Amino acid sequence: MLPFKEEYKDEIFETVFENAYHCLVVVNSEGLITYLNNSYCHFLDVTKDEAIGAHVTEIIENTRMHLVAKSGEEEIADLQYIRGNHMIANRIPVRSEGKVVGAVGTVLYRDTEEWLNMNSHIKDLLLELEHYRKQVRDQYGNTYSLHDIVGSSPKLNAIKTKIKKVAPGDVSILLTGESGTGKELFAHSIHHLSERNKKAFIKVNCAAIPENLLESELFGYEEGAFTDARKGGKLGKFQLADGGTLFLDEIGDMPLGAQVKILRALQEGEVEAIGATKPRKVDVRIIAATNQSLEKMVEENRFREDLFYRLNVIQLQIPSLRERKEDIRILSKFILDKISKRSGKRVMDFSFEVLECFMHYQWPGNIRELENVIESAVHLTSKEAIGTDDLPAHLLSEAPLNHQNEDLKVILERTEKQAIQNALKKCNGDKIQAAKMLNVGKSSFYEKIKKYGLN
Repeated sequence: MLPFKEEYKDEIFETVFENAYHCLVVVNSEGLITYLNNSYCHFLDVTKDEAIGAHVTEIIENTRMHLVAKSGEEEIADLQYIRGNHMIANRIPVRSEGKVVGAVGTVLYRDTEEWLNMNSHIKDLLLELEHYRKQVRDQYGNTYSLHDIVGSSPKLNAIKTKIKKVAPGDVSILLTGESGTGKELFAHSIHHLSERNKKAFIKVNCAAIPENLLESELFGYEEGAFTDARKGGKLGKFQLADGGTLFLDEIGDMPLGAQVKILRALQEGEVEAIGATKPRKVDVRIIAATNQSLEKMVEENRFREDLFYRLNVIQLQIPSLRERKEDIRILSKFILDKISKRSGKRVMDFSFEVLECFMHYQWPGNIRELENVIESAVHLTSKEAIGTDDLPAHLLSEAPLNHQNEDLKVILERTEKQAIQNALKKCNGDKIQAAKMLNVGKSSFYEKIKKYGLN
């Protein structure tokens, strides 16, 4: 092949990349867009000035370009949903001297009848798939897989890898982690990947069932076993989960008396309903979850040691949200999209300041708290993008100060307001105690509370 003259390089580049019938995007190692061709700009209805320099997740929905730029693993012929259409996307990492420095992505976009027909065919297939998923949900309730767990941080990926290894077996698994980390989703994922996935996934919230009803809930009862017993009796959770998976959530809150019966059911592989004359064999896999330290509870004689070892064959520690902050941006977008569709409000994005606030907050309630904050903001905002004025005050009190282009008075007032908010929070709203903590006179403190609208 003969080389083109140097003087034609710009024309060749423009012909190949700018006017091609496909969309092209280039990101750097941080996921920031460094190039977007005309076709993509036209399709996304953005200008190059708006796109270049922005994080790719802010411009392209359902993108994975930033993940490929991070992992260095190419993704070929992936189905991507963009602006109401299913597109075929290729994402290829760019390397320089053996190091991943970014990624190049292409999306097939050509407004032809053939493409529209193919897109309709894909939609039909997805509708058919959703129909079968609905049948499963109707039979066993909602089910989730690893694909429903949003994020790609190292700690989250490590847990997903372990789940893929242990799910096919039949061993008991103990999920530990703080409240709101999504332990139930991980339990569903284990069941989904196991050989039991065609059978039932049954959940028991051990903290929500009164102790006097726990035995009948777990093991069922026969007709006439007690006053007000249902005609025909009732199957317990163990019988309903036969052949499938039994998820014991909040296992640390199970009373000691019930723990004995659970242990016998696991050891013998059989349960005896209240009023029954003989036990019934059951085959269940146990997944338990707790936000407490069962080891400590065993030491304090609040949890049976033999049951702990029966449940703790494999323990998986689910990371808190503050341990995987790399996932906050994409997780927030995912939650916002879900809540916006459910509420019917057109709220499409977050301001830069909001995302910065999310990144610096510690999230003691984890993903559940993040979802609550976003849902509250969606209902409070009157704009298409959530701003800091839509967030609760306690989130803003932990946000970093941004001094750029602000005068000293504004910076000092904002710092003072945050200090007062933090003091009130630590003193449970006691203004006199908060004033003492800040070493401020009572009358002066009340004036500042009124000034900042904190009363």
